Amino acid sequence: MDPNHYRFRDVWRLAAPASAVYAALEDVRGYPLWWPEIRETRETGPDTGEVVIRALLPYRLVIGLETRRRDPAAGVLEAAMRGDLDGWSRFTVTADGPGGAACRVLFEEDTRPGKPLLRRLALPLHPVFRANHAVMMRRGRRGLAAYLAGSGTHGTGEREAANR
Repeated sequence: MDPNHYRFRDVWRLAAPASAVYAALEDVRGYPLWWPEIRETRETGPDTGEVVIRALLPYRLVIGLETRRRDPAAGVLEAAMRGDLDGWSRFTVTADGPGGAACRVLFEEDTRPGKPLLRRLALPLHPVFRANHAVMMRRGRRGLAAYLAGSGTHGTGEREAANR
């Protein structure tokens, strides 16, 4: 096992239409409104930007993003990452249940730390880094559910995320 290689897979189930969830996820500039760990976003080009993340652990990550795939029909948003984390991440949003009032969001990420300190600490802190990610994802799901509920899209997100 390479302690510097992380693969994440999280499932969010939200009581909101897939189109509304996709629109919220596509609007990266809006992430700080609902995702507590996303502290700042900056657009650097038409399909590029940066996010500043700080979760439970006392360090800040600056990650450059470049859109690799934006496909509303398939519900897929994928970005290449560079900087403090290098790799890719992808959201896939699909309808879930009758009537289209709920959806399932699959988050996948394949990454390695670009920050030298994180690489050095990878072996002893690998479980801590994974736990930090799990907390961030749980809070992201809850924040998105509350955000969608407040915007009138019927999002309550009461079912817990399945973290693997």
